[in-house]
Amino acid sequence: MTYVVTDNCIKCKYMDCVEVCPVDCFYVGENMLVIHPDECIDCGVCEPECPAEAILPDTETDLEKWVELNREYAEKWPNITRKAESPADADEFKDEAGKLEKYFSAEPGEA
Repeated sequence: MTYVVTDNCIKCKYMDCVEVCPVDCFYVGENMLVIHPDECIDCGVCEPECPAEAILPDTETDLEKWVELNREYAEKWPNITRKAESPADADEFKDEAGKLEKYFSAEPGEA
């Protein structure tokens, strides 16, 4: 089992999860984070820290695409080990549906 970041993170990127991760398995894109599934130790401490409820265990239904997206971009984006500033408008996007299709950016973020 691993944990994955889903589209609830897109345009929110609160980063509270980064602070509690004991193995630094988060990677940062322009407008979301991902977890490297091969580095995650399945401790689950990040899940309750996410205000957007974007982190889920891969045992949840229909998360295969998110495991692959997390894996792909964890290989491309920089590792992040400290919480940075969330977007100023993060709360406006927190509960919006369909953010992957509307807003996802493959561009790397700044660690």
